[in-house]
Amino acid sequence: MTTAHEVHLVRRPHGFPDTDDFALVERELPDPGPGEAVVANRAFSVDPYMRGRMNDVPSYVPPFRLDAAMDGRSVGEVTAVGPDVSEVAVGDLVLGNLAWRDHGIAKAKHLQQVPDVEGVDPRAYLGVLGVPGLTAWVGLLDKAAFREGDAVFVSGAAGAVGSLVGQIAKQKGASLVVGSAGSADKVAWLTGELGYDAAFNYKDGPVGEQLEKAMPDGLDVYFDNVGSDHLEAAIAVANDHARIAACGAIAHYNDTDDDPTPGPRNLFKIVKKRLSIQGFIVSDSLDRFGPFLEEVTPWVRDGRVRFAETVVEGVDHAVEAFQGLLRGENTGKMLVAV
Repeated sequence: MTTAHEVHLVRRPHGFPDTDDFALVERELPDPGPGEAVVANRAFSVDPYMRGRMNDVPSYVPPFRLDAAMDGRSVGEVTAVGPDVSEVAVGDLVLGNLAWRDHGIAKAKHLQQVPDVEGVDPRAYLGVLGVPGLTAWVGLLDKAAFREGDAVFVSGAAGAVGSLVGQIAKQKGASLVVGSAGSADKVAWLTGELGYDAAFNYKDGPVGEQLEKAMPDGLDVYFDNVGSDHLEAAIAVANDHARIAACGAIAHYNDTDDDPTPGPRNLFKIVKKRLSIQGFIVSDSLDRFGPFLEEVTPWVRDGRVRFAETVVEGVDHAVEAFQGLLRGENTGKMLVAV
């Protein structure tokens, strides 16, 4: 028997998630059945989209169930397998959907072997070479139809997705890459290490004024992770026929019916400027994982694309990690180490 510790959602949050909305539960795992494997997690991901899954509303992914372990991407080691398992073996490092716990049981066919690439840590496949990386790559190249010479603005640019968007744009020949972030240290990281041409702290003043100063000749592509005032500012400075990839709207994730965050007030400019806005969910583009890894893995291995991780230790601190993510306390990918 294996003792597992896992985080359950016990109450649906109203607004910002409270610690009492969750519970740390200990339980004994049964032996793996036919086709199953036990995985001891090394690390797992907490992500902004998980806030939406805490609400019991229709969406592109089912909501978390109450009084049950939550899930998300994880990397761990197979410690036991049941009968009729050929996909994995004991000792294999695998990617799965067993987040928010230290041990779990999964169908072996749903686990993926972690690629063995010299110089690449397995945790990278939760971030820069995982779903966040694919999101950045697909959103910029497929959804925003990036072209060499484009001027690109990225909101939430110091997060797991945003920090990669700007670097991919630079690799592909962007004429200008500008990012917004929430602290002076993050701004310095974007311009000093990641190669952003300019960046600004959205807390220092009106986003519209700062963006207009950073991009006096306008933008051709906006990668939106924030919504609200950032989207309004991007519409204002967008050039004719600019393209917007709407990836997320973290400014709105904790909205309630009685306290919504204001949206853009200049939507008619979408018509006047003939702008294109493409909302997207990365799970619709999983067939692009192969080409993405083929192009981006060498960039990561050779240091042409850099990334950061904000790591919180222990399953018992997973809720704190998630709350910190929503507050913008992370630089790069937020992970929980087990």
